[in-house]
Amino acid sequence: MPKLYYVVRDKSGKKITGFEEATGKDELASRLQARELFVIDILSEPKDGKSDFEALDSSKAKKRMRSRITSDDLALFCRQLATLLGAGVTLLKCLDIVSQQVTSRKFQQVINDIRKRMEQGASLHEAMSKHPKIFSELWINLVESGEAGGNLAIVLGRLASYLERSAAFKKRIISAMIYPMILMLAGTGALLFLTLKIIPTFSELFKGFNIELPVLTKWIIFFSDILRKYFLLIVVGVVVAVFMFKRFIATREGKMLYQRFQFKLPVFGEFFRALIVERFSSNMSTLLESGVPILYCLEITERSVDNLVMADLIRVIKEDVRQGRSLSIPLGQSGFFEPMVVQMVGIGEEIGELPQMFKKINAFYQEYVETFLTRFTSMFEPIMLIFMGLVIGILVIGMFLPIFQISQIGGAGKGG
Repeated sequence: MPKLYYVVRDKSGKKITGFEEATGKDELASRLQARELFVIDILSEPKDGKSDFEALDSSKAKKRMRSRITSDDLALFCRQLATLLGAGVTLLKCLDIVSQQVTSRKFQQVINDIRKRMEQGASLHEAMSKHPKIFSELWINLVESGEAGGNLAIVLGRLASYLERSAAFKKRIISAMIYPMILMLAGTGALLFLTLKIIPTFSELFKGFNIELPVLTKWIIFFSDILRKYFLLIVVGVVVAVFMFKRFIATREGKMLYQRFQFKLPVFGEFFRALIVERFSSNMSTLLESGVPILYCLEITERSVDNLVMADLIRVIKEDVRQGRSLSIPLGQSGFFEPMVVQMVGIGEEIGELPQMFKKINAFYQEYVETFLTRFTSMFEPIMLIFMGLVIGILVIGMFLPIFQISQIGGAGKGG
């Protein structure tokens, strides 16, 4: 049985190293966790002649730190914090332990800053609020409610589950869009190659013939000449247009117009609506499950949702609920939510299971979005291939028509 080396911390945060025989890393990790130890690392027996833990220390020293903070970093930080707090480790010691495990240099600095602020008397949510670009309103308000209710470990566990679900959902969306993007880039590259390299060669060849070119060939050569002559200008124009568009949607009015336009798009409008409802239901289920009052949930969701149209709707819904109305009534009157959502929220209010109902709504819309993307990618491939085939076919026909015309003239001359 192989000998495995481990680095763990106990409830007080003390670092402990040692080795045990085990069939695998998973078995040893389970054994250590059963003894209420927080596993930092497990390595096989060093084979380079180093002493017991020189190999562990050197492996950590070689760990490359990056600057960017990812959603996975936040989810792992939250999960580790919840696990350590649940094991009885003090909050300051938790932050000290977790800061040594992160792989982002910037995030390590943020965690150390939070710990220093807490040492100076700030609460966890107050220290986190100093980094609004990293910790959202949802983070800060959930942590505040956990601190006030004395159940911070539980709340952080729920937040970690929410972050893990969101990160996994986002990855599935990105994965589904990779293939269509590659196909589109490959198609665009092929068209540019034909237009900028192949067609000009044929154009020079045709100049040596004393024939009237077909209309299709003339148009293709004209388009190729324009693209070649003004290619850099077109590229600069596209870049400027993209830049100006981003500046426009960075304003409140521009962002509102753009988001309203998204919801009105045929086919894709429902997809964008589903994405927003998925985010809304996910936030609401997490907040309600953590014991946050419904008005406060709506207020936090209004500030954290990245859609101005939805934020305005939530503001109206929140005012109706503040006046004593049931949540399902303003949801139905908004016209934004499907009847199924309204009915499920109404049932959740009646039976006192509103967080669970929002969870079910969230699961439904996640499945809807994934199904939509699966169908879109399966349809996009043949549509793109047909489109590329038609365009390339037109270009090839346009270039070969004069050759056919020349061969016919040559054949007629021989016959005469």
